[in-house]
Amino acid sequence: MRGPVVVLGDTLLDRDVEGVVNRLCPDSPVPVLDETAASDRPGGAGLAAVFAAAQGAEVVLVTALADDAGGARLSALLAAAGVQVYPLALSGATPEKIRLRARGRVLLRHDRGGASGEPGQPSDEVLRVIAGASAVLVSDYGRGVARQPALRAALSATRAPVVWDPHPRGPAAVPGVHLATPNESEVRELVPALPGASRLATASRGAQGLRRRWRAGAVAVTLGGDGALLCHAGSTPLVVPTPGSAEGDTCGAGDRFAAAASLALAQGALVSEAVQAAVAEASAYVAGGGVAAALPPPVRPTPTSVAGPGGDRVGVAAVATLLGEVRAAGGTVVATGGCFDLLHAGHVATLQAARQLGDCLIVCVNSDDSVAGLKGPDRPVMSEGDRSRLLAALSCVDAVLIFDEPTPDAALSWVRPDIWVKGGDYATGGGDAAAALPEAEVLRRWGGNTVVVPYLDGRSTTDLIVRSGGERTR
Repeated sequence: MRGPVVVLGDTLLDRDVEGVVNRLCPDSPVPVLDETAASDRPGGAGLAAVFAAAQGAEVVLVTALADDAGGARLSALLAAAGVQVYPLALSGATPEKIRLRARGRVLLRHDRGGASGEPGQPSDEVLRVIAGASAVLVSDYGRGVARQPALRAALSATRAPVVWDPHPRGPAAVPGVHLATPNESEVRELVPALPGASRLATASRGAQGLRRRWRAGAVAVTLGGDGALLCHAGSTPLVVPTPGSAEGDTCGAGDRFAAAASLALAQGALVSEAVQAAVAEASAYVAGGGVAAALPPPVRPTPTSVAGPGGDRVGVAAVATLLGEVRAAGGTVVATGGCFDLLHAGHVATLQAARQLGDCLIVCVNSDDSVAGLKGPDRPVMSEGDRSRLLAALSCVDAVLIFDEPTPDAALSWVRPDIWVKGGDYATGGGDAAAALPEAEVLRRWGGNTVVVPYLDGRSTTDLIVRSGGERTR
């Protein structure tokens, strides 16, 4: 493949709440679910991107993230799955779909997040990555990303094969897509069926109608456990049956189908070959246990707050409130990060200089697990709670965000700072450190900038620990 596989569309936060039902509610004849476990995962375009990344592909996700706890959680989950997020701003709240389950069956689905928010403008880097993709999957969930004019223009201009997974509330596919992948119910909503027509006749008529309406190369209608029906320029459709029994939880099967077809096209497959590969992948996915068995291990939630003095300025909730206020006023968001294991004068000088560059300063702090992974089992000296409270007590710091990963990439994809700041000795001990900042590539995804500020010489957390006898020099 000459470039990454780009997945573009609306990302949701999906949550499965498992429990047991042993009684009815006393004031209404409905079951009472006693929760035993809960798990979060990316939904929508995010789930399709996770599936593609799990197959070893380099995957870029172009999606909109809100300034709330759901957006922060999605950033962490996507980063853990190996997906590179190119975020757009999203007004409003993160859409969430919560499934209440007992004994493997869904009792109720609870949706929240309200009306669709408007996605922001894509950066030049987003348009560049679409132009250089090996394939593009548009995973439309009807919440606005697929309508964004600049993105639609980029999709029309790319030379990569485009797969369009539509939604009845979403826009028409851009003209010339290689393959559209609606399911049966979506086809019936988009192209009304003739009375008395058979299932295959309805699917074929709908597929041909969409192919002509959208000027698509081909349309594959997914038929659940019966495979898919592919219509292309010829008059006779191709029916691709499932290779075996595909009973089980079908949640996410359509995303798995579309992701598999996109990967096959990226590798040079014919459309018919891509559909056959997608049917096989989706069938194996359902038979293998569905979404619960296919996703990577769960990621620890980012703390929403920290108890104690200064705790109201620490965590996702504090950062989300600050971002909303500053961006509503048209202000500049500045961020910096590090372990801050022993807060010293060098840190303070960097933080004070960073705060002068904008209208707020958010400090991204490595969690205890993250510090131990980077610096060894004897670190950190102070807990993440103590480190974050000390930072929040500084007048130059407006909010603190704790992150669990080795790098702050996931946190940055959610915060989307206008400016990322590091001390001048970060990369080389002097000279052009900005060129070596690993966060620079991440900031370019939304048009942010990285800068270096002067650093006080002779200040080092490790040196302070060594001089105090706390640890040997490594």
